[in-house]
Amino acid sequence: MKKKSLLIEYNEYDSLQEISLKDRELLERAKEALENAYAPYSKFRVGASVLLQDGTIVTGNNQENIAYPSGLCAERVALFSVGANFPGAVIDTLAIVAKGDLVKEDAVISPCGSCRQVIFESEKRQTAPIRILILGMDGRVIEFKKSTDLLTFAFGL
Repeated sequence: MKKKSLLIEYNEYDSLQEISLKDRELLERAKEALENAYAPYSKFRVGASVLLQDGTIVTGNNQENIAYPSGLCAERVALFSVGANFPGAVIDTLAIVAKGDLVKEDAVISPCGSCRQVIFESEKRQTAPIRILILGMDGRVIEFKKSTDLLTFAFGL
C-alpha cells in the first residue's frame, strides 16, 4: 500500500473589491444571467459567464423542467453555448453565481459533479486550463486555477 495525499490550492477574496475589474465584470454578467434563470421548481437560480480569450463573454443560466432530469445547469448551458457558437474558441475563465431560498447566507456554491466533468472536458478539448471564479452569497470570491482543483479524479484523467 502507498499512502498518498492531495493538496488543493485556491484563492479566497473577501469581496469583489479585491479582484480585477475584468473579473468583477464577469461575475456581474453571471449575476445578470442568474436573474433570468428558469427555476420554478427548486427556487435555486444559477448564473454563469464564460470569458473567451478574445474578450467575448458568453452567459448561461439554469433551465429547469417539470421532468427534473431534463433541466440543465448554468455552467453547462454556458459551456455548451461556447462549443456550439464559438467552435475552437479558448475559454479563459468561468464565473459562477448561485442563489437559493434554502441556501445559507454565507454559502459558496460550487458546481455539481456533472458540471465539473464538463469543465474538465472543455479543458481537455482546448488543451488549456480554465480558471473558475465562484461568488459566494456573502460576497466572498473563490478562485480555482483549473477544473481538477474541483474534480480531483476526473473521468478520463
